[in-house]
Amino acid sequence: MNKFPEWVKKKILVDENYQETKSVIKKYSLHTVCTDARCPNIYECFSKKYATFMILGNVCTRACKFCSVNHNQMPQPVDPQEPQHIARAVKELGLKYIVITSVTRDDLADGGAKHFADCINEIRKTSLDTKIEPLIPDFKGNVESVEIVLEAKPDILAHNVETVPALYSRVRPQANYTISLKILEHAKKKGFLTKSAMMVGFGETRNEIIQVMKDLRSIDCDFFVIGQYLKPSYESIDVKEFVRPEVFEEYRVIGKQMGFKKVFAGVFCRSSYMAELALTE
Repeated sequence: MNKFPEWVKKKILVDENYQETKSVIKKYSLHTVCTDARCPNIYECFSKKYATFMILGNVCTRACKFCSVNHNQMPQPVDPQEPQHIARAVKELGLKYIVITSVTRDDLADGGAKHFADCINEIRKTSLDTKIEPLIPDFKGNVESVEIVLEAKPDILAHNVETVPALYSRVRPQANYTISLKILEHAKKKGFLTKSAMMVGFGETRNEIIQVMKDLRSIDCDFFVIGQYLKPSYESIDVKEFVRPEVFEEYRVIGKQMGFKKVFAGVFCRSSYMAELALTE
């Protein structure tokens, strides 16, 4: 399924803010999920001087079928200066809310947890009012690694389930749905706000989607994001269905009725897109 319906089209906006955001990212040699994952919202977000930083390099040790980020078993060494560089970029761009994500680094003993914590702590030194949301990998289910991130006191702890359990073997074969729920549940039990996201269009059913929402609410997950999967590269898994906007609205209503604090549902909704709205009334 290659032809985009009318509701799956987005305007491209390149202005001074877009160029400035790109310039700051280049200045500090940073990676963003906006660029490396070919996010459809990049022009809109960069034009608002907003970016989602991707730490621990730009080579992932896993090969999820929905993602365009480079992957192999020989990622780059961790850059010890990256936390300071991100803090400077946040300061220069005047970001009041920032999502920090990463490639998965199964080669590291802690999965990169300390590096997440270092980034949070460095931002806090120079941008005291900035809200910070780490979007973490599963750390292979190691709750000690999750604890390292939580000790840095993020405002929201995010981890994405990405798809329904039945499609894990096809969409993200090196991940485990139960482990993802375990990560979120651990953070919630420690008193943190939690957030998760999934994409649709892989061939999942309505009932499977609603069951994921129920599973997340069973562990008291606070925020839920659901958006349309858009094939980012030739090698990525094909889109099976383009979900209509009114269906996303239905999921939003169902999610609110289930008790999520906020549900972000729409074609272009992504975990880090408009993330700052989670903590606004």
